[in-house]
Amino acid sequence: MYAPPVASGDPETMGDVALIIKVMPESPEINRDGIIASIKEKFPRVQDIREEPIGFGLVALKVALVVPDAEGQTEVIEETLNAIEGVERAEIVESTLV
Repeated sequence: MYAPPVASGDPETMGDVALIIKVMPESPEINRDGIIASIKEKFPRVQDIREEPIGFGLVALKVALVVPDAEGQTEVIEETLNAIEGVERAEIVESTLV
């Protein structure tokens, strides 16, 4: 899961970070609805999930997620997403402070 937010005023946090994460299913036959449900369950602050056709029937998921800006947070998020059944790879493709 993700690291809990750090109390405000802590010098190690600067607020929240908006992430765009590309999630690639293992194959075109994978149930994307199941992956989406797992993502929403593990990350309640998901803002949006969109499908992006890749080719040959494969469709990636683009996940918009807001998380606390804490050290090591992005690695934990990628590890959590990569552990979801049916996910071949998840990688952060964009991040910005909000």
